[in-house]
Amino acid sequence: MTFALHASGAAKAAIDGTVPALVHDLVASRITGGDATLWGSDAVPEASIRLGWVEAVSVSRPLVAEIDGLRRELASRGVDRVVLAGMGGSSLAPEVITATAGVDLTILDSTAPAQVLAALDEGLERTVLVVSSKSGSTVETDSQRRTFEAAFRDLGIDPAERIVVVTDPGSPLEESARAAGYRVFTADPNVGGRYSALTAFGLVPSGLAGVDLDELLDEAEASLLEVAIDSAENPALRLAAAIARTEPRRDKLGLVTDGTHIKGLPDWIEQLIAESTGKDGTGILPVVLLPVSPELESRPEDLQIVRLVDDAAAFHLRERHEGEILVSGTLGAQFIVWEYATAIAGHLLGINPFDQPDVESAKAAARGLLDQRPTPTEPVFVEHGVEVRVSDPALADSGTIEGTLDALWSRLGDDGYVAIQAYVNRLDLPQLEGLRELVAADSGRPTTFGWGPRFLHSTGQYHKGGPEQGVFLQILERTDVDLEIPERPYTFGQLISAQAAGDAGVLADHGRPVVSLTITDSSADVLTLFEAAQK
Repeated sequence: MTFALHASGAAKAAIDGTVPALVHDLVASRITGGDATLWGSDAVPEASIRLGWVEAVSVSRPLVAEIDGLRRELASRGVDRVVLAGMGGSSLAPEVITATAGVDLTILDSTAPAQVLAALDEGLERTVLVVSSKSGSTVETDSQRRTFEAAFRDLGIDPAERIVVVTDPGSPLEESARAAGYRVFTADPNVGGRYSALTAFGLVPSGLAGVDLDELLDEAEASLLEVAIDSAENPALRLAAAIARTEPRRDKLGLVTDGTHIKGLPDWIEQLIAESTGKDGTGILPVVLLPVSPELESRPEDLQIVRLVDDAAAFHLRERHEGEILVSGTLGAQFIVWEYATAIAGHLLGINPFDQPDVESAKAAARGLLDQRPTPTEPVFVEHGVEVRVSDPALADSGTIEGTLDALWSRLGDDGYVAIQAYVNRLDLPQLEGLRELVAADSGRPTTFGWGPRFLHSTGQYHKGGPEQGVFLQILERTDVDLEIPERPYTFGQLISAQAAGDAGVLADHGRPVVSLTITDSSADVLTLFEAAQK
């Protein structure tokens, strides 16, 4: 088998009670056959044009030779550094694929000025930029492309020799890229971004970076023999039942990497599940954990644990992890099984797993702020250089960061969660991720962490369309570093500020409490945050 699953406790009971009906209803083979009616009549228009991922392996095979040929051509000209400008589904899968293969790929999925500058400043003379956007209108990717074009020209390099575009056929980006003479790869338009790991969006940047794409597709193809059939042993049916049908339902899914050779898979799963299921007031919230995370000790009743292990032999650990779901498999199999399982979970939850109705709201709010350029609101108070802003003045009554965080945690219900959203240059502040562990311990509730604006293309859908359970902690930075965006009336600094403010405003409009902390001295202020969270 290319994928193995062991479940116990409530997850096993869910499998035993749910899978027979899924087999009887031919759910797996109906997905494989492109049956859009599985998710109800209202979902048919969208689902009917979003099931191309079940054929991604065969459709993508012809791309491999073309990608490999381009990689050799670039290498012959001394171009061996690959930068990927993409957001959400356009970057998360390539990040997992290349990290697991141990090859270098610079992921540019941020609008933090210093992070964009870092991607520009490291060996531009030997760099190829992959611009990846389904719609062709993603503001982050468009801004990054414009900046690299100008930088290439400043070095006397023709951008047409250094920019590769991946997009949907007929998108504005395809039209402009072909007019500019760029190499263009078009992907199947009947595949949503979060299901696009094995399409051109996942394969082009990964292959150019040096990944063996044939091996990846072989792994995926082998797993299709297991998930496409209506069988009680189908791992996708079993996984879907385990994550969506526990009784009582556990609507938070802890993802733990424990000894597997696959790097970063929980971040990819996070987007797939959160954006697919977080709507209509329901959903499954993925929570990326460490093997030592507080949630594994406190075990909230609404949190189901999935432990990613290296192979089925590791299932001897099952007695130590009673009540958890243990999974193992090749990377290609993981992609296929989780995609099927997420679609099946949508069927079980009664929602359409292929739309994202609340993603656009934060984007529209950010565009509005960029157009209006309002004066930034004054902080309600400043402590040790950290500026504090809140969606509800009562949150800041204490006049201290510690007290404000306590007030935010007090808004948590028994089924609540905390979402930390860091709109900063993560290359300079990677330690901020450690704040998640402290907040989870301090709040006593499952806690997610997302780099902004990247998470807007991922868990952002769940935050607004899922259950009204979350409280939100934004971390922003004030910096003198900024960067103009060619032919745009705003800078990267203004863009990321607008994205943070726009998202905070939309969350507040949805009745979600938000605390925004702006650090002005990165090293000292991060220490202040850690101390406040620990208390």
